[in-house]
Amino acid sequence: MTKNIKSITNPKLSLNILTPNEIGKIHEATLQVIENVGVRFPSKRALEIWAEHGANVDFEKMIVKAKPDIIEKALKLAPPAYALGARDPGQNCLMDGNHVFLATDGCGVEVLDILTGQKRTSELKDVADIARVADATEEIAFHWVALSAQDKPAETRGLHEVKAVWENSTKHVQTESIYNEREARAAMEMAIAVAGSQEELRRRPVLSLMQCTAPPLGHDGGSLDAALVAAEYGVPTGFMTMAANLTTGPATLAGNLVVGNAEVISGAALIQLAYPGAPVFYAAAQTASDLRSGAYTGGGPEDFLYGAATNLLAGIQTGGTPLASATSAIYPGRAGNSFLWFSTFDTGYGIVANAVRIQAGTGAPAAILREQDAFSMDSKFDDGVPGTGSIIVTNTTITTGCTAGNPSSVSAGS
Repeated sequence: MTKNIKSITNPKLSLNILTPNEIGKIHEATLQVIENVGVRFPSKRALEIWAEHGANVDFEKMIVKAKPDIIEKALKLAPPAYALGARDPGQNCLMDGNHVFLATDGCGVEVLDILTGQKRTSELKDVADIARVADATEEIAFHWVALSAQDKPAETRGLHEVKAVWENSTKHVQTESIYNEREARAAMEMAIAVAGSQEELRRRPVLSLMQCTAPPLGHDGGSLDAALVAAEYGVPTGFMTMAANLTTGPATLAGNLVVGNAEVISGAALIQLAYPGAPVFYAAAQTASDLRSGAYTGGGPEDFLYGAATNLLAGIQTGGTPLASATSAIYPGRAGNSFLWFSTFDTGYGIVANAVRIQAGTGAPAAILREQDAFSMDSKFDDGVPGTGSIIVTNTTITTGCTAGNPSSVSAGS
């Protein structure tokens, strides 16, 4: 198993898809939506936390309306930087606004069998197989549990999946399949066993939780309770919006960004109100719906714009420091490897999750190698033009500080 992981750091290429003024307008509109329309929080504990901190809470409809100062003060409590811990500390992923890491993508329910090439329902052994391939790949920095163990009971499936990854890799593990307080507390016990102690888990969280929102302008109750348990233990948790144009979100891209942003930052604010300073991250996989079927497209041009825009939104929500992550869930079966270029150029915030998927819901081990190449190409783009910092011009030559074994100067006419 590898001892190294790669990241894109100090990228020289940027894609600022929104101006600072446009970012500010989206943020202000988001705060207005949370205050005047509200966000649904179907969790008794979550509603009580909001009420204790002065929000307008409708316990019957489970809708929270919070004034902008409540949201902004809460978000400023989020840590500006932290690490996603790994079993091997040398593989920790620093979330500081200056690193981009590639992860596997979750959580498919089918797989292309590595021996037969046929599509079939994914099983626990596939989770383990994917984990081993990803563990051996430097470009894959951590695991977002890639496939669903459909052969295990639904009540414990997420726990089996996390265990299988830990048994086959030393890298950080993230899951989107912990859906309630009971599962979350079991997952915390497992993470403590892996880390060595509860104190060590807080210092080096070897697990993180991803929770999908319930657009438009809603959350899942069990996921909220699980996220609060994770925050209690200092385990990073994030909320992913998948609001889609014309089905679970407005028709316009800007309007859909506002809806998704309201979902994500309201969830992050809840965590900070309950456990100030708990590590949180921003996640988004927004898209445009297929108007012929209403399906989530995952691969059209809108997805690239959303990926770049949500990176920038993540970066301003805590007064200049990122909530931590912009996660892209664009399926290369529809869009090609270029998803990376749009998702990582702009700010250097956090995570790009896509390796393993070949289309929505289906994974394949070979996809990891494809995304490994894409990440390497993207790294070269972000490096810019090397050698420009050591150019020396004389009367006859230009010396560029090239590495040993390569030509280091050129002369006129050469």
